[in-house]
Amino acid sequence: MAGDGEAAPRTSALPPEEVERLTDDIIAALKTVYDPEIPADIYELGLIYKVDIEDDRSVKIDMTLTAPGCPVAGEMPGWVQNAVGSVDGVGDVEVKMVFDPPWDPSRMSEEAKVALNWY
Repeated sequence: MAGDGEAAPRTSALPPEEVERLTDDIIAALKTVYDPEIPADIYELGLIYKVDIEDDRSVKIDMTLTAPGCPVAGEMPGWVQNAVGSVDGVGDVEVKMVFDPPWDPSRMSEEAKVALNWY
């Protein structure tokens, strides 16, 4: 119950099982996008900061790059948009590039660290 200046918890108009399926499928799609200079996908590298699935099935993604001067900086958001847009049931996809907080290797999953021999 909202009160005392607290916002009511946001609930989705989508059934929980549909949100879970979309989430799993979106993560699987994100794992198909690779940084061309690093042999690991962008999800395992920790480049995806936020994924919001809206009630209208649109998806908003905040992502970053390993370095602001990354040679594919202009292309990677489009790759992410195309990958996530191909997920069954997803509407419009908006990808926003953010650099705060800056990416660092501690954001990588164990899988990415093993792939890069960073263990």
